[in-house]
Amino acid sequence: MTPKLSRTLRPALAALLMAAMALPLLPSAEAAQRQAKPAASAQKKAASLKRKVAKAPARPRLQPAPTARVVKAAAPRREAAVPAQAGGAPAAAGAALAAGSAWAGAGDGEEVTWFHEGLRLHSNAVLVLDADTNAVLLNKNDDAVLPIASLTKLMTALVVVDAGLPMDEVLTITDDDVDRLKGSGSRLAVGTRLTRAEALHLALMSSENRAAHALGRTYPGGVGAFVAAMNNKARELGLEQTRFVEPTGLSSDNRSSPRDLARLVQVASTRPLLRELSVSPQYALDDGRRVVHYRNSNKLVRESDWDILLQKTGYIREAGRCVAMQVRLAGRNVIMVLMNAGNSAARWADAETLLQWLQRSLVGSAPSGAAPRL
Repeated sequence: MTPKLSRTLRPALAALLMAAMALPLLPSAEAAQRQAKPAASAQKKAASLKRKVAKAPARPRLQPAPTARVVKAAAPRREAAVPAQAGGAPAAAGAALAAGSAWAGAGDGEEVTWFHEGLRLHSNAVLVLDADTNAVLLNKNDDAVLPIASLTKLMTALVVVDAGLPMDEVLTITDDDVDRLKGSGSRLAVGTRLTRAEALHLALMSSENRAAHALGRTYPGGVGAFVAAMNNKARELGLEQTRFVEPTGLSSDNRSSPRDLARLVQVASTRPLLRELSVSPQYALDDGRRVVHYRNSNKLVRESDWDILLQKTGYIREAGRCVAMQVRLAGRNVIMVLMNAGNSAARWADAETLLQWLQRSLVGSAPSGAAPRL
């Protein structure tokens, strides 16, 4: 090769050499086989997993947690639609009461604040019912079965009255009436003598536990027969979620739901004596040695002008603060059941909030301060 040709080819050969160096080395057949094995294994595993998934039984799909319920189709026994009356007012009110609701929640066992049309409720189970039509106006956990504390005494009183026992019979408080379950106190000392009517009065108005126990103890057959009569009455009234083990409410095994309690209030309200005694503001008991003054345990009876027809309060730690009552509003009888409020202030705030809301919804305007007697 002449020097002139060498000078011509030399740059071209150098360019080819640089291009060759830039190309990746081709793997050998053995290396290619090693690389193919993991890919094939992964494909086999994926196919096997797919077959297993296909053979596995289908899992039930989880349903979303229910939101707060409002007025719904009525059950034949417990609810009925609000009938249209002159001007359609009840039906319109029912529709207005049913609008919009939401939860602002916590975990199980914690107090849950509940919002409904701007209402803020702290009680963990609530039912507001039109007593004349059975139409549900507002509900929250109304099927929850909870300890009912002294709301028990509504059934205690109902059984006593329906048994036709003589109200002027004198009962004596005995050591058997002393609370050894919770250790609660009482101003009815052992040996105190009072009539059955007075014991019924104190049990309903002031939630007097020894009075309530004495009512059960002096029932024909004693406390055991009395508790059986309470449960028989519950079955007779269709209270399927209600159970009693004693007549005072001190046991957390006395349990019911807002729905059942609303029915109990509805029936108890048809007994004039129970209405009269439960809303009595105060009573002075002369036991022969001293005069003991009692007052109603319901703050709304003592301090407001709401037209409360029948009421009962309740509290033990397991039940929280409870109240059940029937109120006359705008010519309609409304039942309210509030259960498991965290404290007394929350219970009465909820009751007042609901009464004001009902007043606005049923009448069209709310008074300032306490509501007038309607």
